[in-house]
Amino acid sequence: MPTHSLQLLKEGNFRFLNNLKKNRDHLEVLNQLKDNQHPFAAIVSCMDSRTAAELIFDQGFGDIFSIRIAGNVITNGILGSLEYATSVVGSKLIVVLGHTNCGAIKGACNHIHLGHLTELIEKIEPAVAEVAKTINQERDYELFEYEVTKTNVLLGAKEITERSPIINDLVQAGKVGVVPAIYNIATGKVHFL
Repeated sequence: MPTHSLQLLKEGNFRFLNNLKKNRDHLEVLNQLKDNQHPFAAIVSCMDSRTAAELIFDQGFGDIFSIRIAGNVITNGILGSLEYATSVVGSKLIVVLGHTNCGAIKGACNHIHLGHLTELIEKIEPAVAEVAKTINQERDYELFEYEVTKTNVLLGAKEITERSPIINDLVQAGKVGVVPAIYNIATGKVHFL
């Protein structure tokens, strides 16, 4: 169930915040998983070195799919990975996980273009345009940046179901949930939206 998977992530983030890591025998777990895997969730997060989903949610080998890309944007490759996770392997939850102090978000807010990164930045620009309608970037940059982060994960979660009929059907059937969230890198807390 998607709600059970979400609860497992919330409990894992609680353990992370309180330094109560689950005791795992990693080699034994790997041995048990040598023939197949059954991750309960797929996390699309940023490639930022401070955002390792396995650590943030205190999960071990085989528990989650961790899909990382700058700005946690949704691409065709990401959609294909999520379709595999949900329809082939049976993951029950997709989390689009943004984070505070994100370089890709800052780049989009400041309209930075740099080689191949430009394509990723452009995928964040709709969030920038949406937030610019209500918040003046120059008056309150921190709030502006946070709202772009939030809008980016909301749009990303929406994009997954809009662009993937496979995932949308699973969501409509109640078999898979799609949840946007923001990880605060200063506190370690994940806020599910």
